[in-house]
Amino acid sequence: MFINLRKIFCCSFLLMSICAFSFCKKSGGGANNPPPYQPPVDTAKYQLVWSDEFNGSAIDPSAWNFEIDGNGGGNHEQEYYKAENAGIEDGNLVITAKKETVGSKNYTSARMTTQGKKEFKYGKIEARMKLPDGQGFWPAFWMLGSDINDVGWPKSGETDIMEHINTDSLIYGTIHWDNNGHVQDGGNVSSSPSQYHVYSVEWDSVSIKWFVDSVQYHQSFIINNSTEEFHQPFFILLNFAVGGDWPGQTIDDSLLPAKMYVDWVRVYQKK
Repeated sequence: MFINLRKIFCCSFLLMSICAFSFCKKSGGGANNPPPYQPPVDTAKYQLVWSDEFNGSAIDPSAWNFEIDGNGGGNHEQEYYKAENAGIEDGNLVITAKKETVGSKNYTSARMTTQGKKEFKYGKIEARMKLPDGQGFWPAFWMLGSDINDVGWPKSGETDIMEHINTDSLIYGTIHWDNNGHVQDGGNVSSSPSQYHVYSVEWDSVSIKWFVDSVQYHQSFIINNSTEEFHQPFFILLNFAVGGDWPGQTIDDSLLPAKMYVDWVRVYQKK
């Protein structure tokens, strides 16, 4: 059989070039590098009820509020929160912590909420995020009960979908509530926070489950122990704290300004 070696070589070279190009695209760095493989949401079970893809030129005021204060978030944090530290870059929400003085605070950052605008009872709540990594850094994606202004904390309930502190390799998921005093339950999982991952919870009338890239790492049951807080609407928060009781008060100023990237936030509910 006659074999055209030149033709085979050309075809092989072309195929190798295509594969190399595809690998380079998928391995690209920067704010928009692809996430690890994540199985698609079960559309037979869930339907999308709200999302913010952060593809516009500005943060959507119909969905988000900015908290403007320097009270330390109840955790002796060192930042002053202001709206100017949040913006849209390349299809991402970006919250930036800076070394600058406002009032008695020596750092600034941003904290955003959907309170009074987008509130949900039960569902799958998730965000694709890339986190800052440094001593004194405390980025978070979490929820609070919508009645917090009436009943206070922890009676309102709190669900921490994702928290990360300092240079830990761990991601933390926790709930807080009131049962004759503040109580909590949660877990953690090893991850690589400085790369993009999808952080999520699945919340129903029985339990709250935590996931990183669709892999479950913890479950809290909410059918006893005075957990009625978790059977009411909650709103979403995104913030980047600097210092505080948990990460400690030592800040690595050499890493500032530092950025927390949020590619999207999505909320699904069962059909």
